[in-house]
Amino acid sequence: MSEASVERRLWSLFEPLHAVTYFAPEGGAAFEAAGLRGYWRRYFAGRAAPLGAIGSGPVIATFFGFAPGMVTRALPDVWTRITPQAALDARREGTRAALEPLLDGIPIDEVADLLEAAAHAVDLPGRPLGAANADLPWPTDALDRLWHAATILREHRGDGHVAALLTAGVDGCESLVLRCGRDAVREVMQPARGWTDDEWDAAAGRLRERGWLAADGSATILGEEASVEVEAVTDRLAGRPWRQLGAESTERCATLLEPIANRLLPLLPMHNPIPLRSQGQGAR
Repeated sequence: MSEASVERRLWSLFEPLHAVTYFAPEGGAAFEAAGLRGYWRRYFAGRAAPLGAIGSGPVIATFFGFAPGMVTRALPDVWTRITPQAALDARREGTRAALEPLLDGIPIDEVADLLEAAAHAVDLPGRPLGAANADLPWPTDALDRLWHAATILREHRGDGHVAALLTAGVDGCESLVLRCGRDAVREVMQPARGWTDDEWDAAAGRLRERGWLAADGSATILGEEASVEVEAVTDRLAGRPWRQLGAESTERCATLLEPIANRLLPLLPMHNPIPLRSQGQGAR
């Protein structure tokens, strides 16, 4: 595989900071202490909280890859169990409790400054999740700033990825089926995003009609080319923060993020919905 773009390289380094929220046990403990039980309730409440006490519609739109039925089971009911502000507090407390011991001994002040500068440079029009997180008050502590900046940047990139998929004429389920035709595992991805067998198989049929998926479920050359183009558009749409930061500061930011990412990546399960792996898990 060719060398990763600057945008994808930086994403691979700051994404683990945000992902701690979903995979570290401290995150779950913080939500349980706030009165919210259940992994998916925590996920939807914590990630949607910057948007306020919204219903399922905006989450179906912005989270994109999740089956509408899965979203409607969580929202708006979750707001009868926790307020958006309490969810924001819980995700911050849980993430901080997880990161403090994991990053012990790694200086973070400079990288927090650089990542914050990049996050302040994101373009917000058409980026609902990125903009909602960017609209939250900035914390003052370096560890909190580091996580908040990573979260803005990952949701900004994610908003752009949704735009790239829509431009390619790919819906939420199709995006997952195609990815499983390349490097992911259906047995993980399908239940993690709530699609039924009928919905999954119908999406696979649509991709086969386009010539993107072979009969055995693997991506064809056309499917591979389409996926590469979607990633290229995603990268282009994620480029502004790094252009604003400048090549030298961006490289410095990447260098400082590397030891942080190396400590956090092992937290991610071998097969997970985020296309990241530690080197020991066969990174791609």
